[in-house]
Amino acid sequence: MRRLFYLVSSIDSAKDISEDLHAHGVTDWRFHVLSKDEAGLYTHNLHTASVKDRTDLVRFVERGLIVGLVLALAIVTPLAISGVFDLPTGAYIGFFLFLVLAGGWLGGFGGIVGENYRIKQFHDDIDAGKYLIMVDAPKEHVPKVRELMKKNHPEAQLQGEDSSFNNPFAKDRSDLPRT
Repeated sequence: MRRLFYLVSSIDSAKDISEDLHAHGVTDWRFHVLSKDEAGLYTHNLHTASVKDRTDLVRFVERGLIVGLVLALAIVTPLAISGVFDLPTGAYIGFFLFLVLAGGWLGGFGGIVGENYRIKQFHDDIDAGKYLIMVDAPKEHVPKVRELMKKNHPEAQLQGEDSSFNNPFAKDRSDLPRT
């Protein structure tokens, strides 16, 4: 699945694009609009970007789970093998799961306050009042979506393309060239 990023200057243009994409079978779950005018998006019935699209929550939770897993493996496994504590197996499993989940929970604190690594490069445009349209399409449909947007909505400037899946190890994307 690929994510295409488009910027438009007006909410009417975003609404027209939404209606056109819906007419061509793109559902709300594959189409997200990000703007500082959340109320305007709501009144125009546009599918706004979710918390996972706006923040780095998912990426940081994934990172936290990985760190928790490494800590759990480093702490619980030697304790269970050595038998230093005479505990039932369930206690070791519970402690292992606690460390993994605690890592994910703590990671979430960092992610909820950070802007999503894919949209950082659009921060100034969004602050200036533009609308970021994110369209998720299967790889084989990307040329069709690009052609549709180019033909019917020349005002929407393609700003880039990325995977729609999170990569917990991805670098900040603000330094990538925009198309």
